[in-house]
This record gives sequence, C-alpha cells and structure tokens, in this order.
Amino acid sequence: MPRIAAFPKCYMDQLCVERSMTLEQWIDLGATLGVEGLEMYPGFFASEDPAYLRAIRGRLRAHGLEMPMLCYSPDFTHPDPAVRAAEVEKQKRAIDLVAFFEAPAPRTCRVLSGQRRPEVPLREGLEWVRACIAACLRHAEARGVILAIENHYKDNYWQYPEFAQHLEVFRQVVDGVDSPWFGVNFDPSNALLAGEDPLAILAAVKRRVVSMHASDRYLLPGHTVEELRQIEDAVGYAAILRHGEVGQGMNDYDAIFSTLAAEGFDGWISIEDGMDGMEQMRRSVDFLKRKIAAHFPGGR
Repeated sequence: MPRIAAFPKCYMDQLCVERSMTLEQWIDLGATLGVEGLEMYPGFFASEDPAYLRAIRGRLRAHGLEMPMLCYSPDFTHPDPAVRAAEVEKQKRAIDLVAFFEAPAPRTCRVLSGQRRPEVPLREGLEWVRACIAACLRHAEARGVILAIENHYKDNYWQYPEFAQHLEVFRQVVDGVDSPWFGVNFDPSNALLAGEDPLAILAAVKRRVVSMHASDRYLLPGHTVEELRQIEDAVGYAAILRHGEVGQGMNDYDAIFSTLAAEGFDGWISIEDGMDGMEQMRRSVDFLKRKIAAHFPGGR
C-alpha cells in the first residue's frame, strides 16, 4: 500500500540558497505532518561528512521517519562528454546517499534526462541520456535503489526545461531502458505544464510507475501555458507559476489513484506543496490519506 512522504517545496531557497533553515529544522517541522517519510534534495545537506549524515539519519529515526526518495537532478544532455561523465558520477553519489538512509524498499533516487538545450538534436540527446542512465544501473542495483525518471518540468536551478518534458520524448527514454532498477516517478502537475493530459501520461507509463509526486499547479490569473513556454528558459520556475494545495487544482486524483491501484502500485507518494504554509501541507496530507483509503486495498 502506498505511503506518504513530504518535500519542502516551500523552503527550497531557505534550505539550499539562503541557508536560513537547517535540514534539522525541516525534519522537526516535517515530523508534525503525520507522514511516514521525508523526500530529500542534495542541496538540503550541509555536508557529505559521514558523521553529519549519521546525525541526520538519527534525527529522522527519532521522529519515526524514513528517507525513501531523493529528488536528484542530473544533466545528461550536456554536449561535453566529460561533463556527462561527471554527471554520471554525481548520480552514483546520489544513489549512495539514498542507500545510506536504509529506507525499506522500494526506495528511489530520481533521475532526469537533462536540460533541453536548443543546440542539442533529439537523436543525440536520447543517445546520451540512455547511455548515462545505463551507466548508473549496476550501481543502483548493487545498493538496492531504483532510479526513477520523472516526467519533469524544470529543476529549480536550471536555465532550460527538461529535455524529455513531453510525452513523445519521455516515452522514448522510458522504453529505451529495460531494467527492474529503473522506473517512473509520476508527477501529474508537470503534465499540465507540458500542455498534456496527466491521465494520458499515466496511461502510457503506468506499468513503470514506482513513485509519485503529489501536487496541484496553477498559473496566475490572466496567464496561459503558452505564455509559460515563451519564458521557460529563465533560470528556475517562471514567476507566473504557482503550486497549489493537493486536491484543489486541476488534477483528478480519483482517476489517478484508481489507475495506480489497478497496477498494484505500492510506492511512496511525496507531497510537493505548502507554498502557503504548513497548514496547507497538512490539508494535503489529510486529502491523500482519504484517497489512499478509498482506492487501495487495505487503505488506512
């Protein structure tokens, strides 16, 4: 049965850029949400020192929390092969980080295709992405970690949007990697940003879904997806884009969960909201618990 984690989208800059919030503080806050795990991002960690990581793991365990998902963002479409090789090594270190926290299976490390650089042809980009993912799979298997590629929009700190943002390209990446240590992290809101139907994306990859991001997105009044596409090469998320409370936006969670339940999905569902505060995230947790209870056998 699916379990719920939380991701502090609302505190990304405080944790990663300003350093005005520590990871320990977020863990203590996250523990008040009634979730079973916290999804992490590499930028949250102040150090790679083993003693520091052990302390973070201990703090999670003291709250009864797992760290089952790492939201990593490799860039496998860089034209320089040396840069791509370095990105593979960084992805492997991200896999090691997931394994260190020893969450029960299925534990996942996100993998992306990379940025959609205007100068990179589709065919070459696909070859690079598949080769880089393949180079990480043995490492992932040895550590019991599943690589989960997301139908993604854009990392917070990237210039260009995702190379495999649209279904036509995303499917070519997914279908080109045949391994039990590779699957999909489904994000219905990202499909909306691509101008595509989230249920169509899910139907195309439902047998490969191993984890999920739960969010609802909306554009500020008076703005359109077409306008978003015109400004999407700005660094980070466009200013006209907003995260909303789960269950209050455009996503049909009854249809999503009934599809996943029919496939026997039992992975983690990580909440990406709280942009209007922790109470909003708590309401999202309650919403997801109700939907899990309604759609999955043995739901709480």
